[in-house]
Amino acid sequence: MRRVAYFFGSAAAAGAGTYVVIYLYRWQWQRAILCGVLLLVVEVMLLGIVLLGRLARIEERMRDADRRQEDVLARLHEKEARPAGDRFRWLEEPTSRTYVFVPVLMVTGVLLSGLAWIVQRIASATARPTAERRLAGRLAVLAAPGPARDADPNGMDDPRGMYDLDDLPPIGIGARGRRGRTARVLVVSAVGAALVGALVMGLADLTQTREEDAKNSEATSLLLKVDMRGTNMTAERESLAAHQLWERCRDSTSVPLNRATLGTLGDGLFAGVVQPALTDHDRMRLRGCLEDTGLDRTHLTVVGIGDADADDD
Repeated sequence: MRRVAYFFGSAAAAGAGTYVVIYLYRWQWQRAILCGVLLLVVEVMLLGIVLLGRLARIEERMRDADRRQEDVLARLHEKEARPAGDRFRWLEEPTSRTYVFVPVLMVTGVLLSGLAWIVQRIASATARPTAERRLAGRLAVLAAPGPARDADPNGMDDPRGMYDLDDLPPIGIGARGRRGRTARVLVVSAVGAALVGALVMGLADLTQTREEDAKNSEATSLLLKVDMRGTNMTAERESLAAHQLWERCRDSTSVPLNRATLGTLGDGLFAGVVQPALTDHDRMRLRGCLEDTGLDRTHLTVVGIGDADADDD
């Protein structure tokens, strides 16, 4: 269940982040803010799932520790509850003479240990060194080989042909694994930083205001369509909503619009003309502002946009 939540949460976060970039590129600020809030909500939800999982594991470990502590205390209480008279019962029965057998066994053990010590001393005094050499020769095949003479890190020859293990550099499996893990972390960090930097620079390049060449046309014309949801949406309400959005977006372009007129064509269609003619970047900014969610229950769509000359009707 947790993996399913991670999957859907990651998919929702990826979609929200993608649409944040898309709406920022289209200059649709309201939609970008909504997607950004959704992205934050999903991230907080994923963080909460992770924290809840960690807390559940901590609680389980604490319960296991409490159970083990209770078991140890129960065992200690059982040992304390045992009667003290059951330990050396044979000492409390003076009528029986079997307890004399135990000291006899102890004295016999001491005598046998002394006899074994005497035998060992005699054997060590009469043993020949050839036996030890023969035993060392048999065990030589099990010894670890020493490093070569030319492997001296200080450039000096060892007369014994080997070095101490403490003097050799640590080139074990653990060291190699740590170096490999560090290299992978550095590579992943570098790639992630490069991708984030490319995304930020690309988004900044797409959304920045540029100085473009002026159009040869005198004006730019737009064809708009207004859709309103709900009852009692008359033509007057559609016209009022269209003019509100139009006046709100007049100052969204980089150049001031000297003239910006909007006329009604009927059936929810409106025609707008702005002067001077807009560049491609200003067209995108004006279109994004008009199609953004600015009014309640109102959606405006830019059907077409193009240049217009003075002799056009």
